[in-house]
Amino acid sequence: MVVYDAIVKRQSQLTAQYYQLILEAPAVAEQARPGQFVHVKVNGLDDAALRRPFSIYNAADGMLAIVYKTVGRGTALLPLLRVGDVLSVIGPLGNGFPEVSADCVPLAIGGGYGVAPLSFLARKSGRRGTLLVGARTENDLLCLDDFEELGWDVMVTTQDGSQGAQGVVTDLLDGWLAKHKDVVPEVFACGPSGMLQAVGERALGAGIKAWLSLDRRMICGVGACLACVQQLRRPDGSEWTGRVCHDGPVFEAREVIW
Repeated sequence: MVVYDAIVKRQSQLTAQYYQLILEAPAVAEQARPGQFVHVKVNGLDDAALRRPFSIYNAADGMLAIVYKTVGRGTALLPLLRVGDVLSVIGPLGNGFPEVSADCVPLAIGGGYGVAPLSFLARKSGRRGTLLVGARTENDLLCLDDFEELGWDVMVTTQDGSQGAQGVVTDLLDGWLAKHKDVVPEVFACGPSGMLQAVGERALGAGIKAWLSLDRRMICGVGACLACVQQLRRPDGSEWTGRVCHDGPVFEAREVIW
């Protein structure tokens, strides 16, 4: 983990509310792994304002990329950044996804902009797999081209039916599992808590290993403030209280007590 002054190299608008921000941050990019995040101090806020956590979308050649949605006071200021501006970044933080097991087929499941760190996973794994992605509307679908360019199968569902099948991503998961009984998948999921719980329950019921990137409010990012605590289960069945930002955000499904 380092505190780094990152330089804005490029910013692009993906949809009405989603943006990709690319920062020059060699010390962070060199260490970053899929599933980790960075804590960013947003320019224009007062000095007492909290940093914002963002999953790492990509890290390569000294560059760090994040995908964000303008949802509040802090993220509303990020589109105002210009090339050459400097942002204070802490990272990479947390424990990311493990490498895909050699004897398993990767099955990535994303909800909304939770698909961004899964794109990083797909790039780093060097493997082909399947992406199941769900969103409210077609305007909330992101990064699909990344997976297609890597040779992944992509299945889409939207709640309003504007693209793909109408429904939720667990509908796709149920269908995929029923159709691929001869395949041993390993699940990697990132998205809203309700989606993660549903995915985890299905994986446990099917005897599949699933890694869940929990969605929690991570205020300090380093485990000091205890705002993102989560009840967890050890292999021996005993329970303990973990900190999502420090001990996660990625946990195996059987560890999480919902």
